[in-house]
Amino acid sequence: MTDTLNSTSDIKDLSNLQHVTYALNNGVAELILDRAEVHNAFDEVMISEMISVLSYFAEHKQCQVLVLKANGKNFSAGADLNWMRKQAKMDFEQNLNDAKALAKLMQDLDTFPKPTIALVQGAAFGGALGLICASDIAIATTRASFCLSEVKLGLIPAVISPYVTRAMGNRASRRYMLTAERFNADTALKLNVIHEISDDLDAAAKPMIDALLANSPQGMAWVKTLLSHLEDGVIDQNTIDYTSERIARIRVSTEGQEGLNAFFEKRLPNWQQALSTPTQKPSDTQGAL
Repeated sequence: MTDTLNSTSDIKDLSNLQHVTYALNNGVAELILDRAEVHNAFDEVMISEMISVLSYFAEHKQCQVLVLKANGKNFSAGADLNWMRKQAKMDFEQNLNDAKALAKLMQDLDTFPKPTIALVQGAAFGGALGLICASDIAIATTRASFCLSEVKLGLIPAVISPYVTRAMGNRASRRYMLTAERFNADTALKLNVIHEISDDLDAAAKPMIDALLANSPQGMAWVKTLLSHLEDGVIDQNTIDYTSERIARIRVSTEGQEGLNAFFEKRLPNWQQALSTPTQKPSDTQGAL
């Protein structure tokens, strides 16, 4: 399957998905892990299908927000056992290609051009933490359980480590990657793996989704790109030049001009008009710096 799903044949391929499902309603896309019988453990098929659905929604003009969720009691138990048996029999090159596919999934989710929200229930083990930490926002139930269990099997959480370490920090990552101990939702909240705890995931996500739908699509996409450039924490002349160029360029862009003009004209910007009711008014805001 190709990386971008623009042709009729590509879209038809999505009708043959085995391990995931998807939906799109009122600007909100859903990518749903659908292997509840094996606790949504992922294998090469699920990885390929997730990549395809992400690629489809990345290009879909009506998709404004992506929600990553899972059917069943558990978000994901990590790697599928049968898939792991295959990996044990692969040579280095085969394992490398296998790992690169998982790495592409994590990168595609991390760089998805629209806001992403992960809704987590039950177990979220191994690679599942990569999916959670690569999402922009994560909400978990009170009984959610997390574990970076790779070292118990003589392995390491290599592909997911950039995203998990960015969320948890290096010090916490050392502990939980080395001990492979389970931790609960309260600890995940303290470690910045999740942002909120709620036993009604859809209800908790709704105000966040509403807020995201009201914002400039271009602005949010550019925020994600901006933050990716600032991850090293270095503030030097290159950083100053880059951030100055970004704000200047978005001010003169079509969507930037629409947002500024709408604010001064006391009307809703065009990206909000389809979502608004006659009584809605633009909220007060400060100018962009």
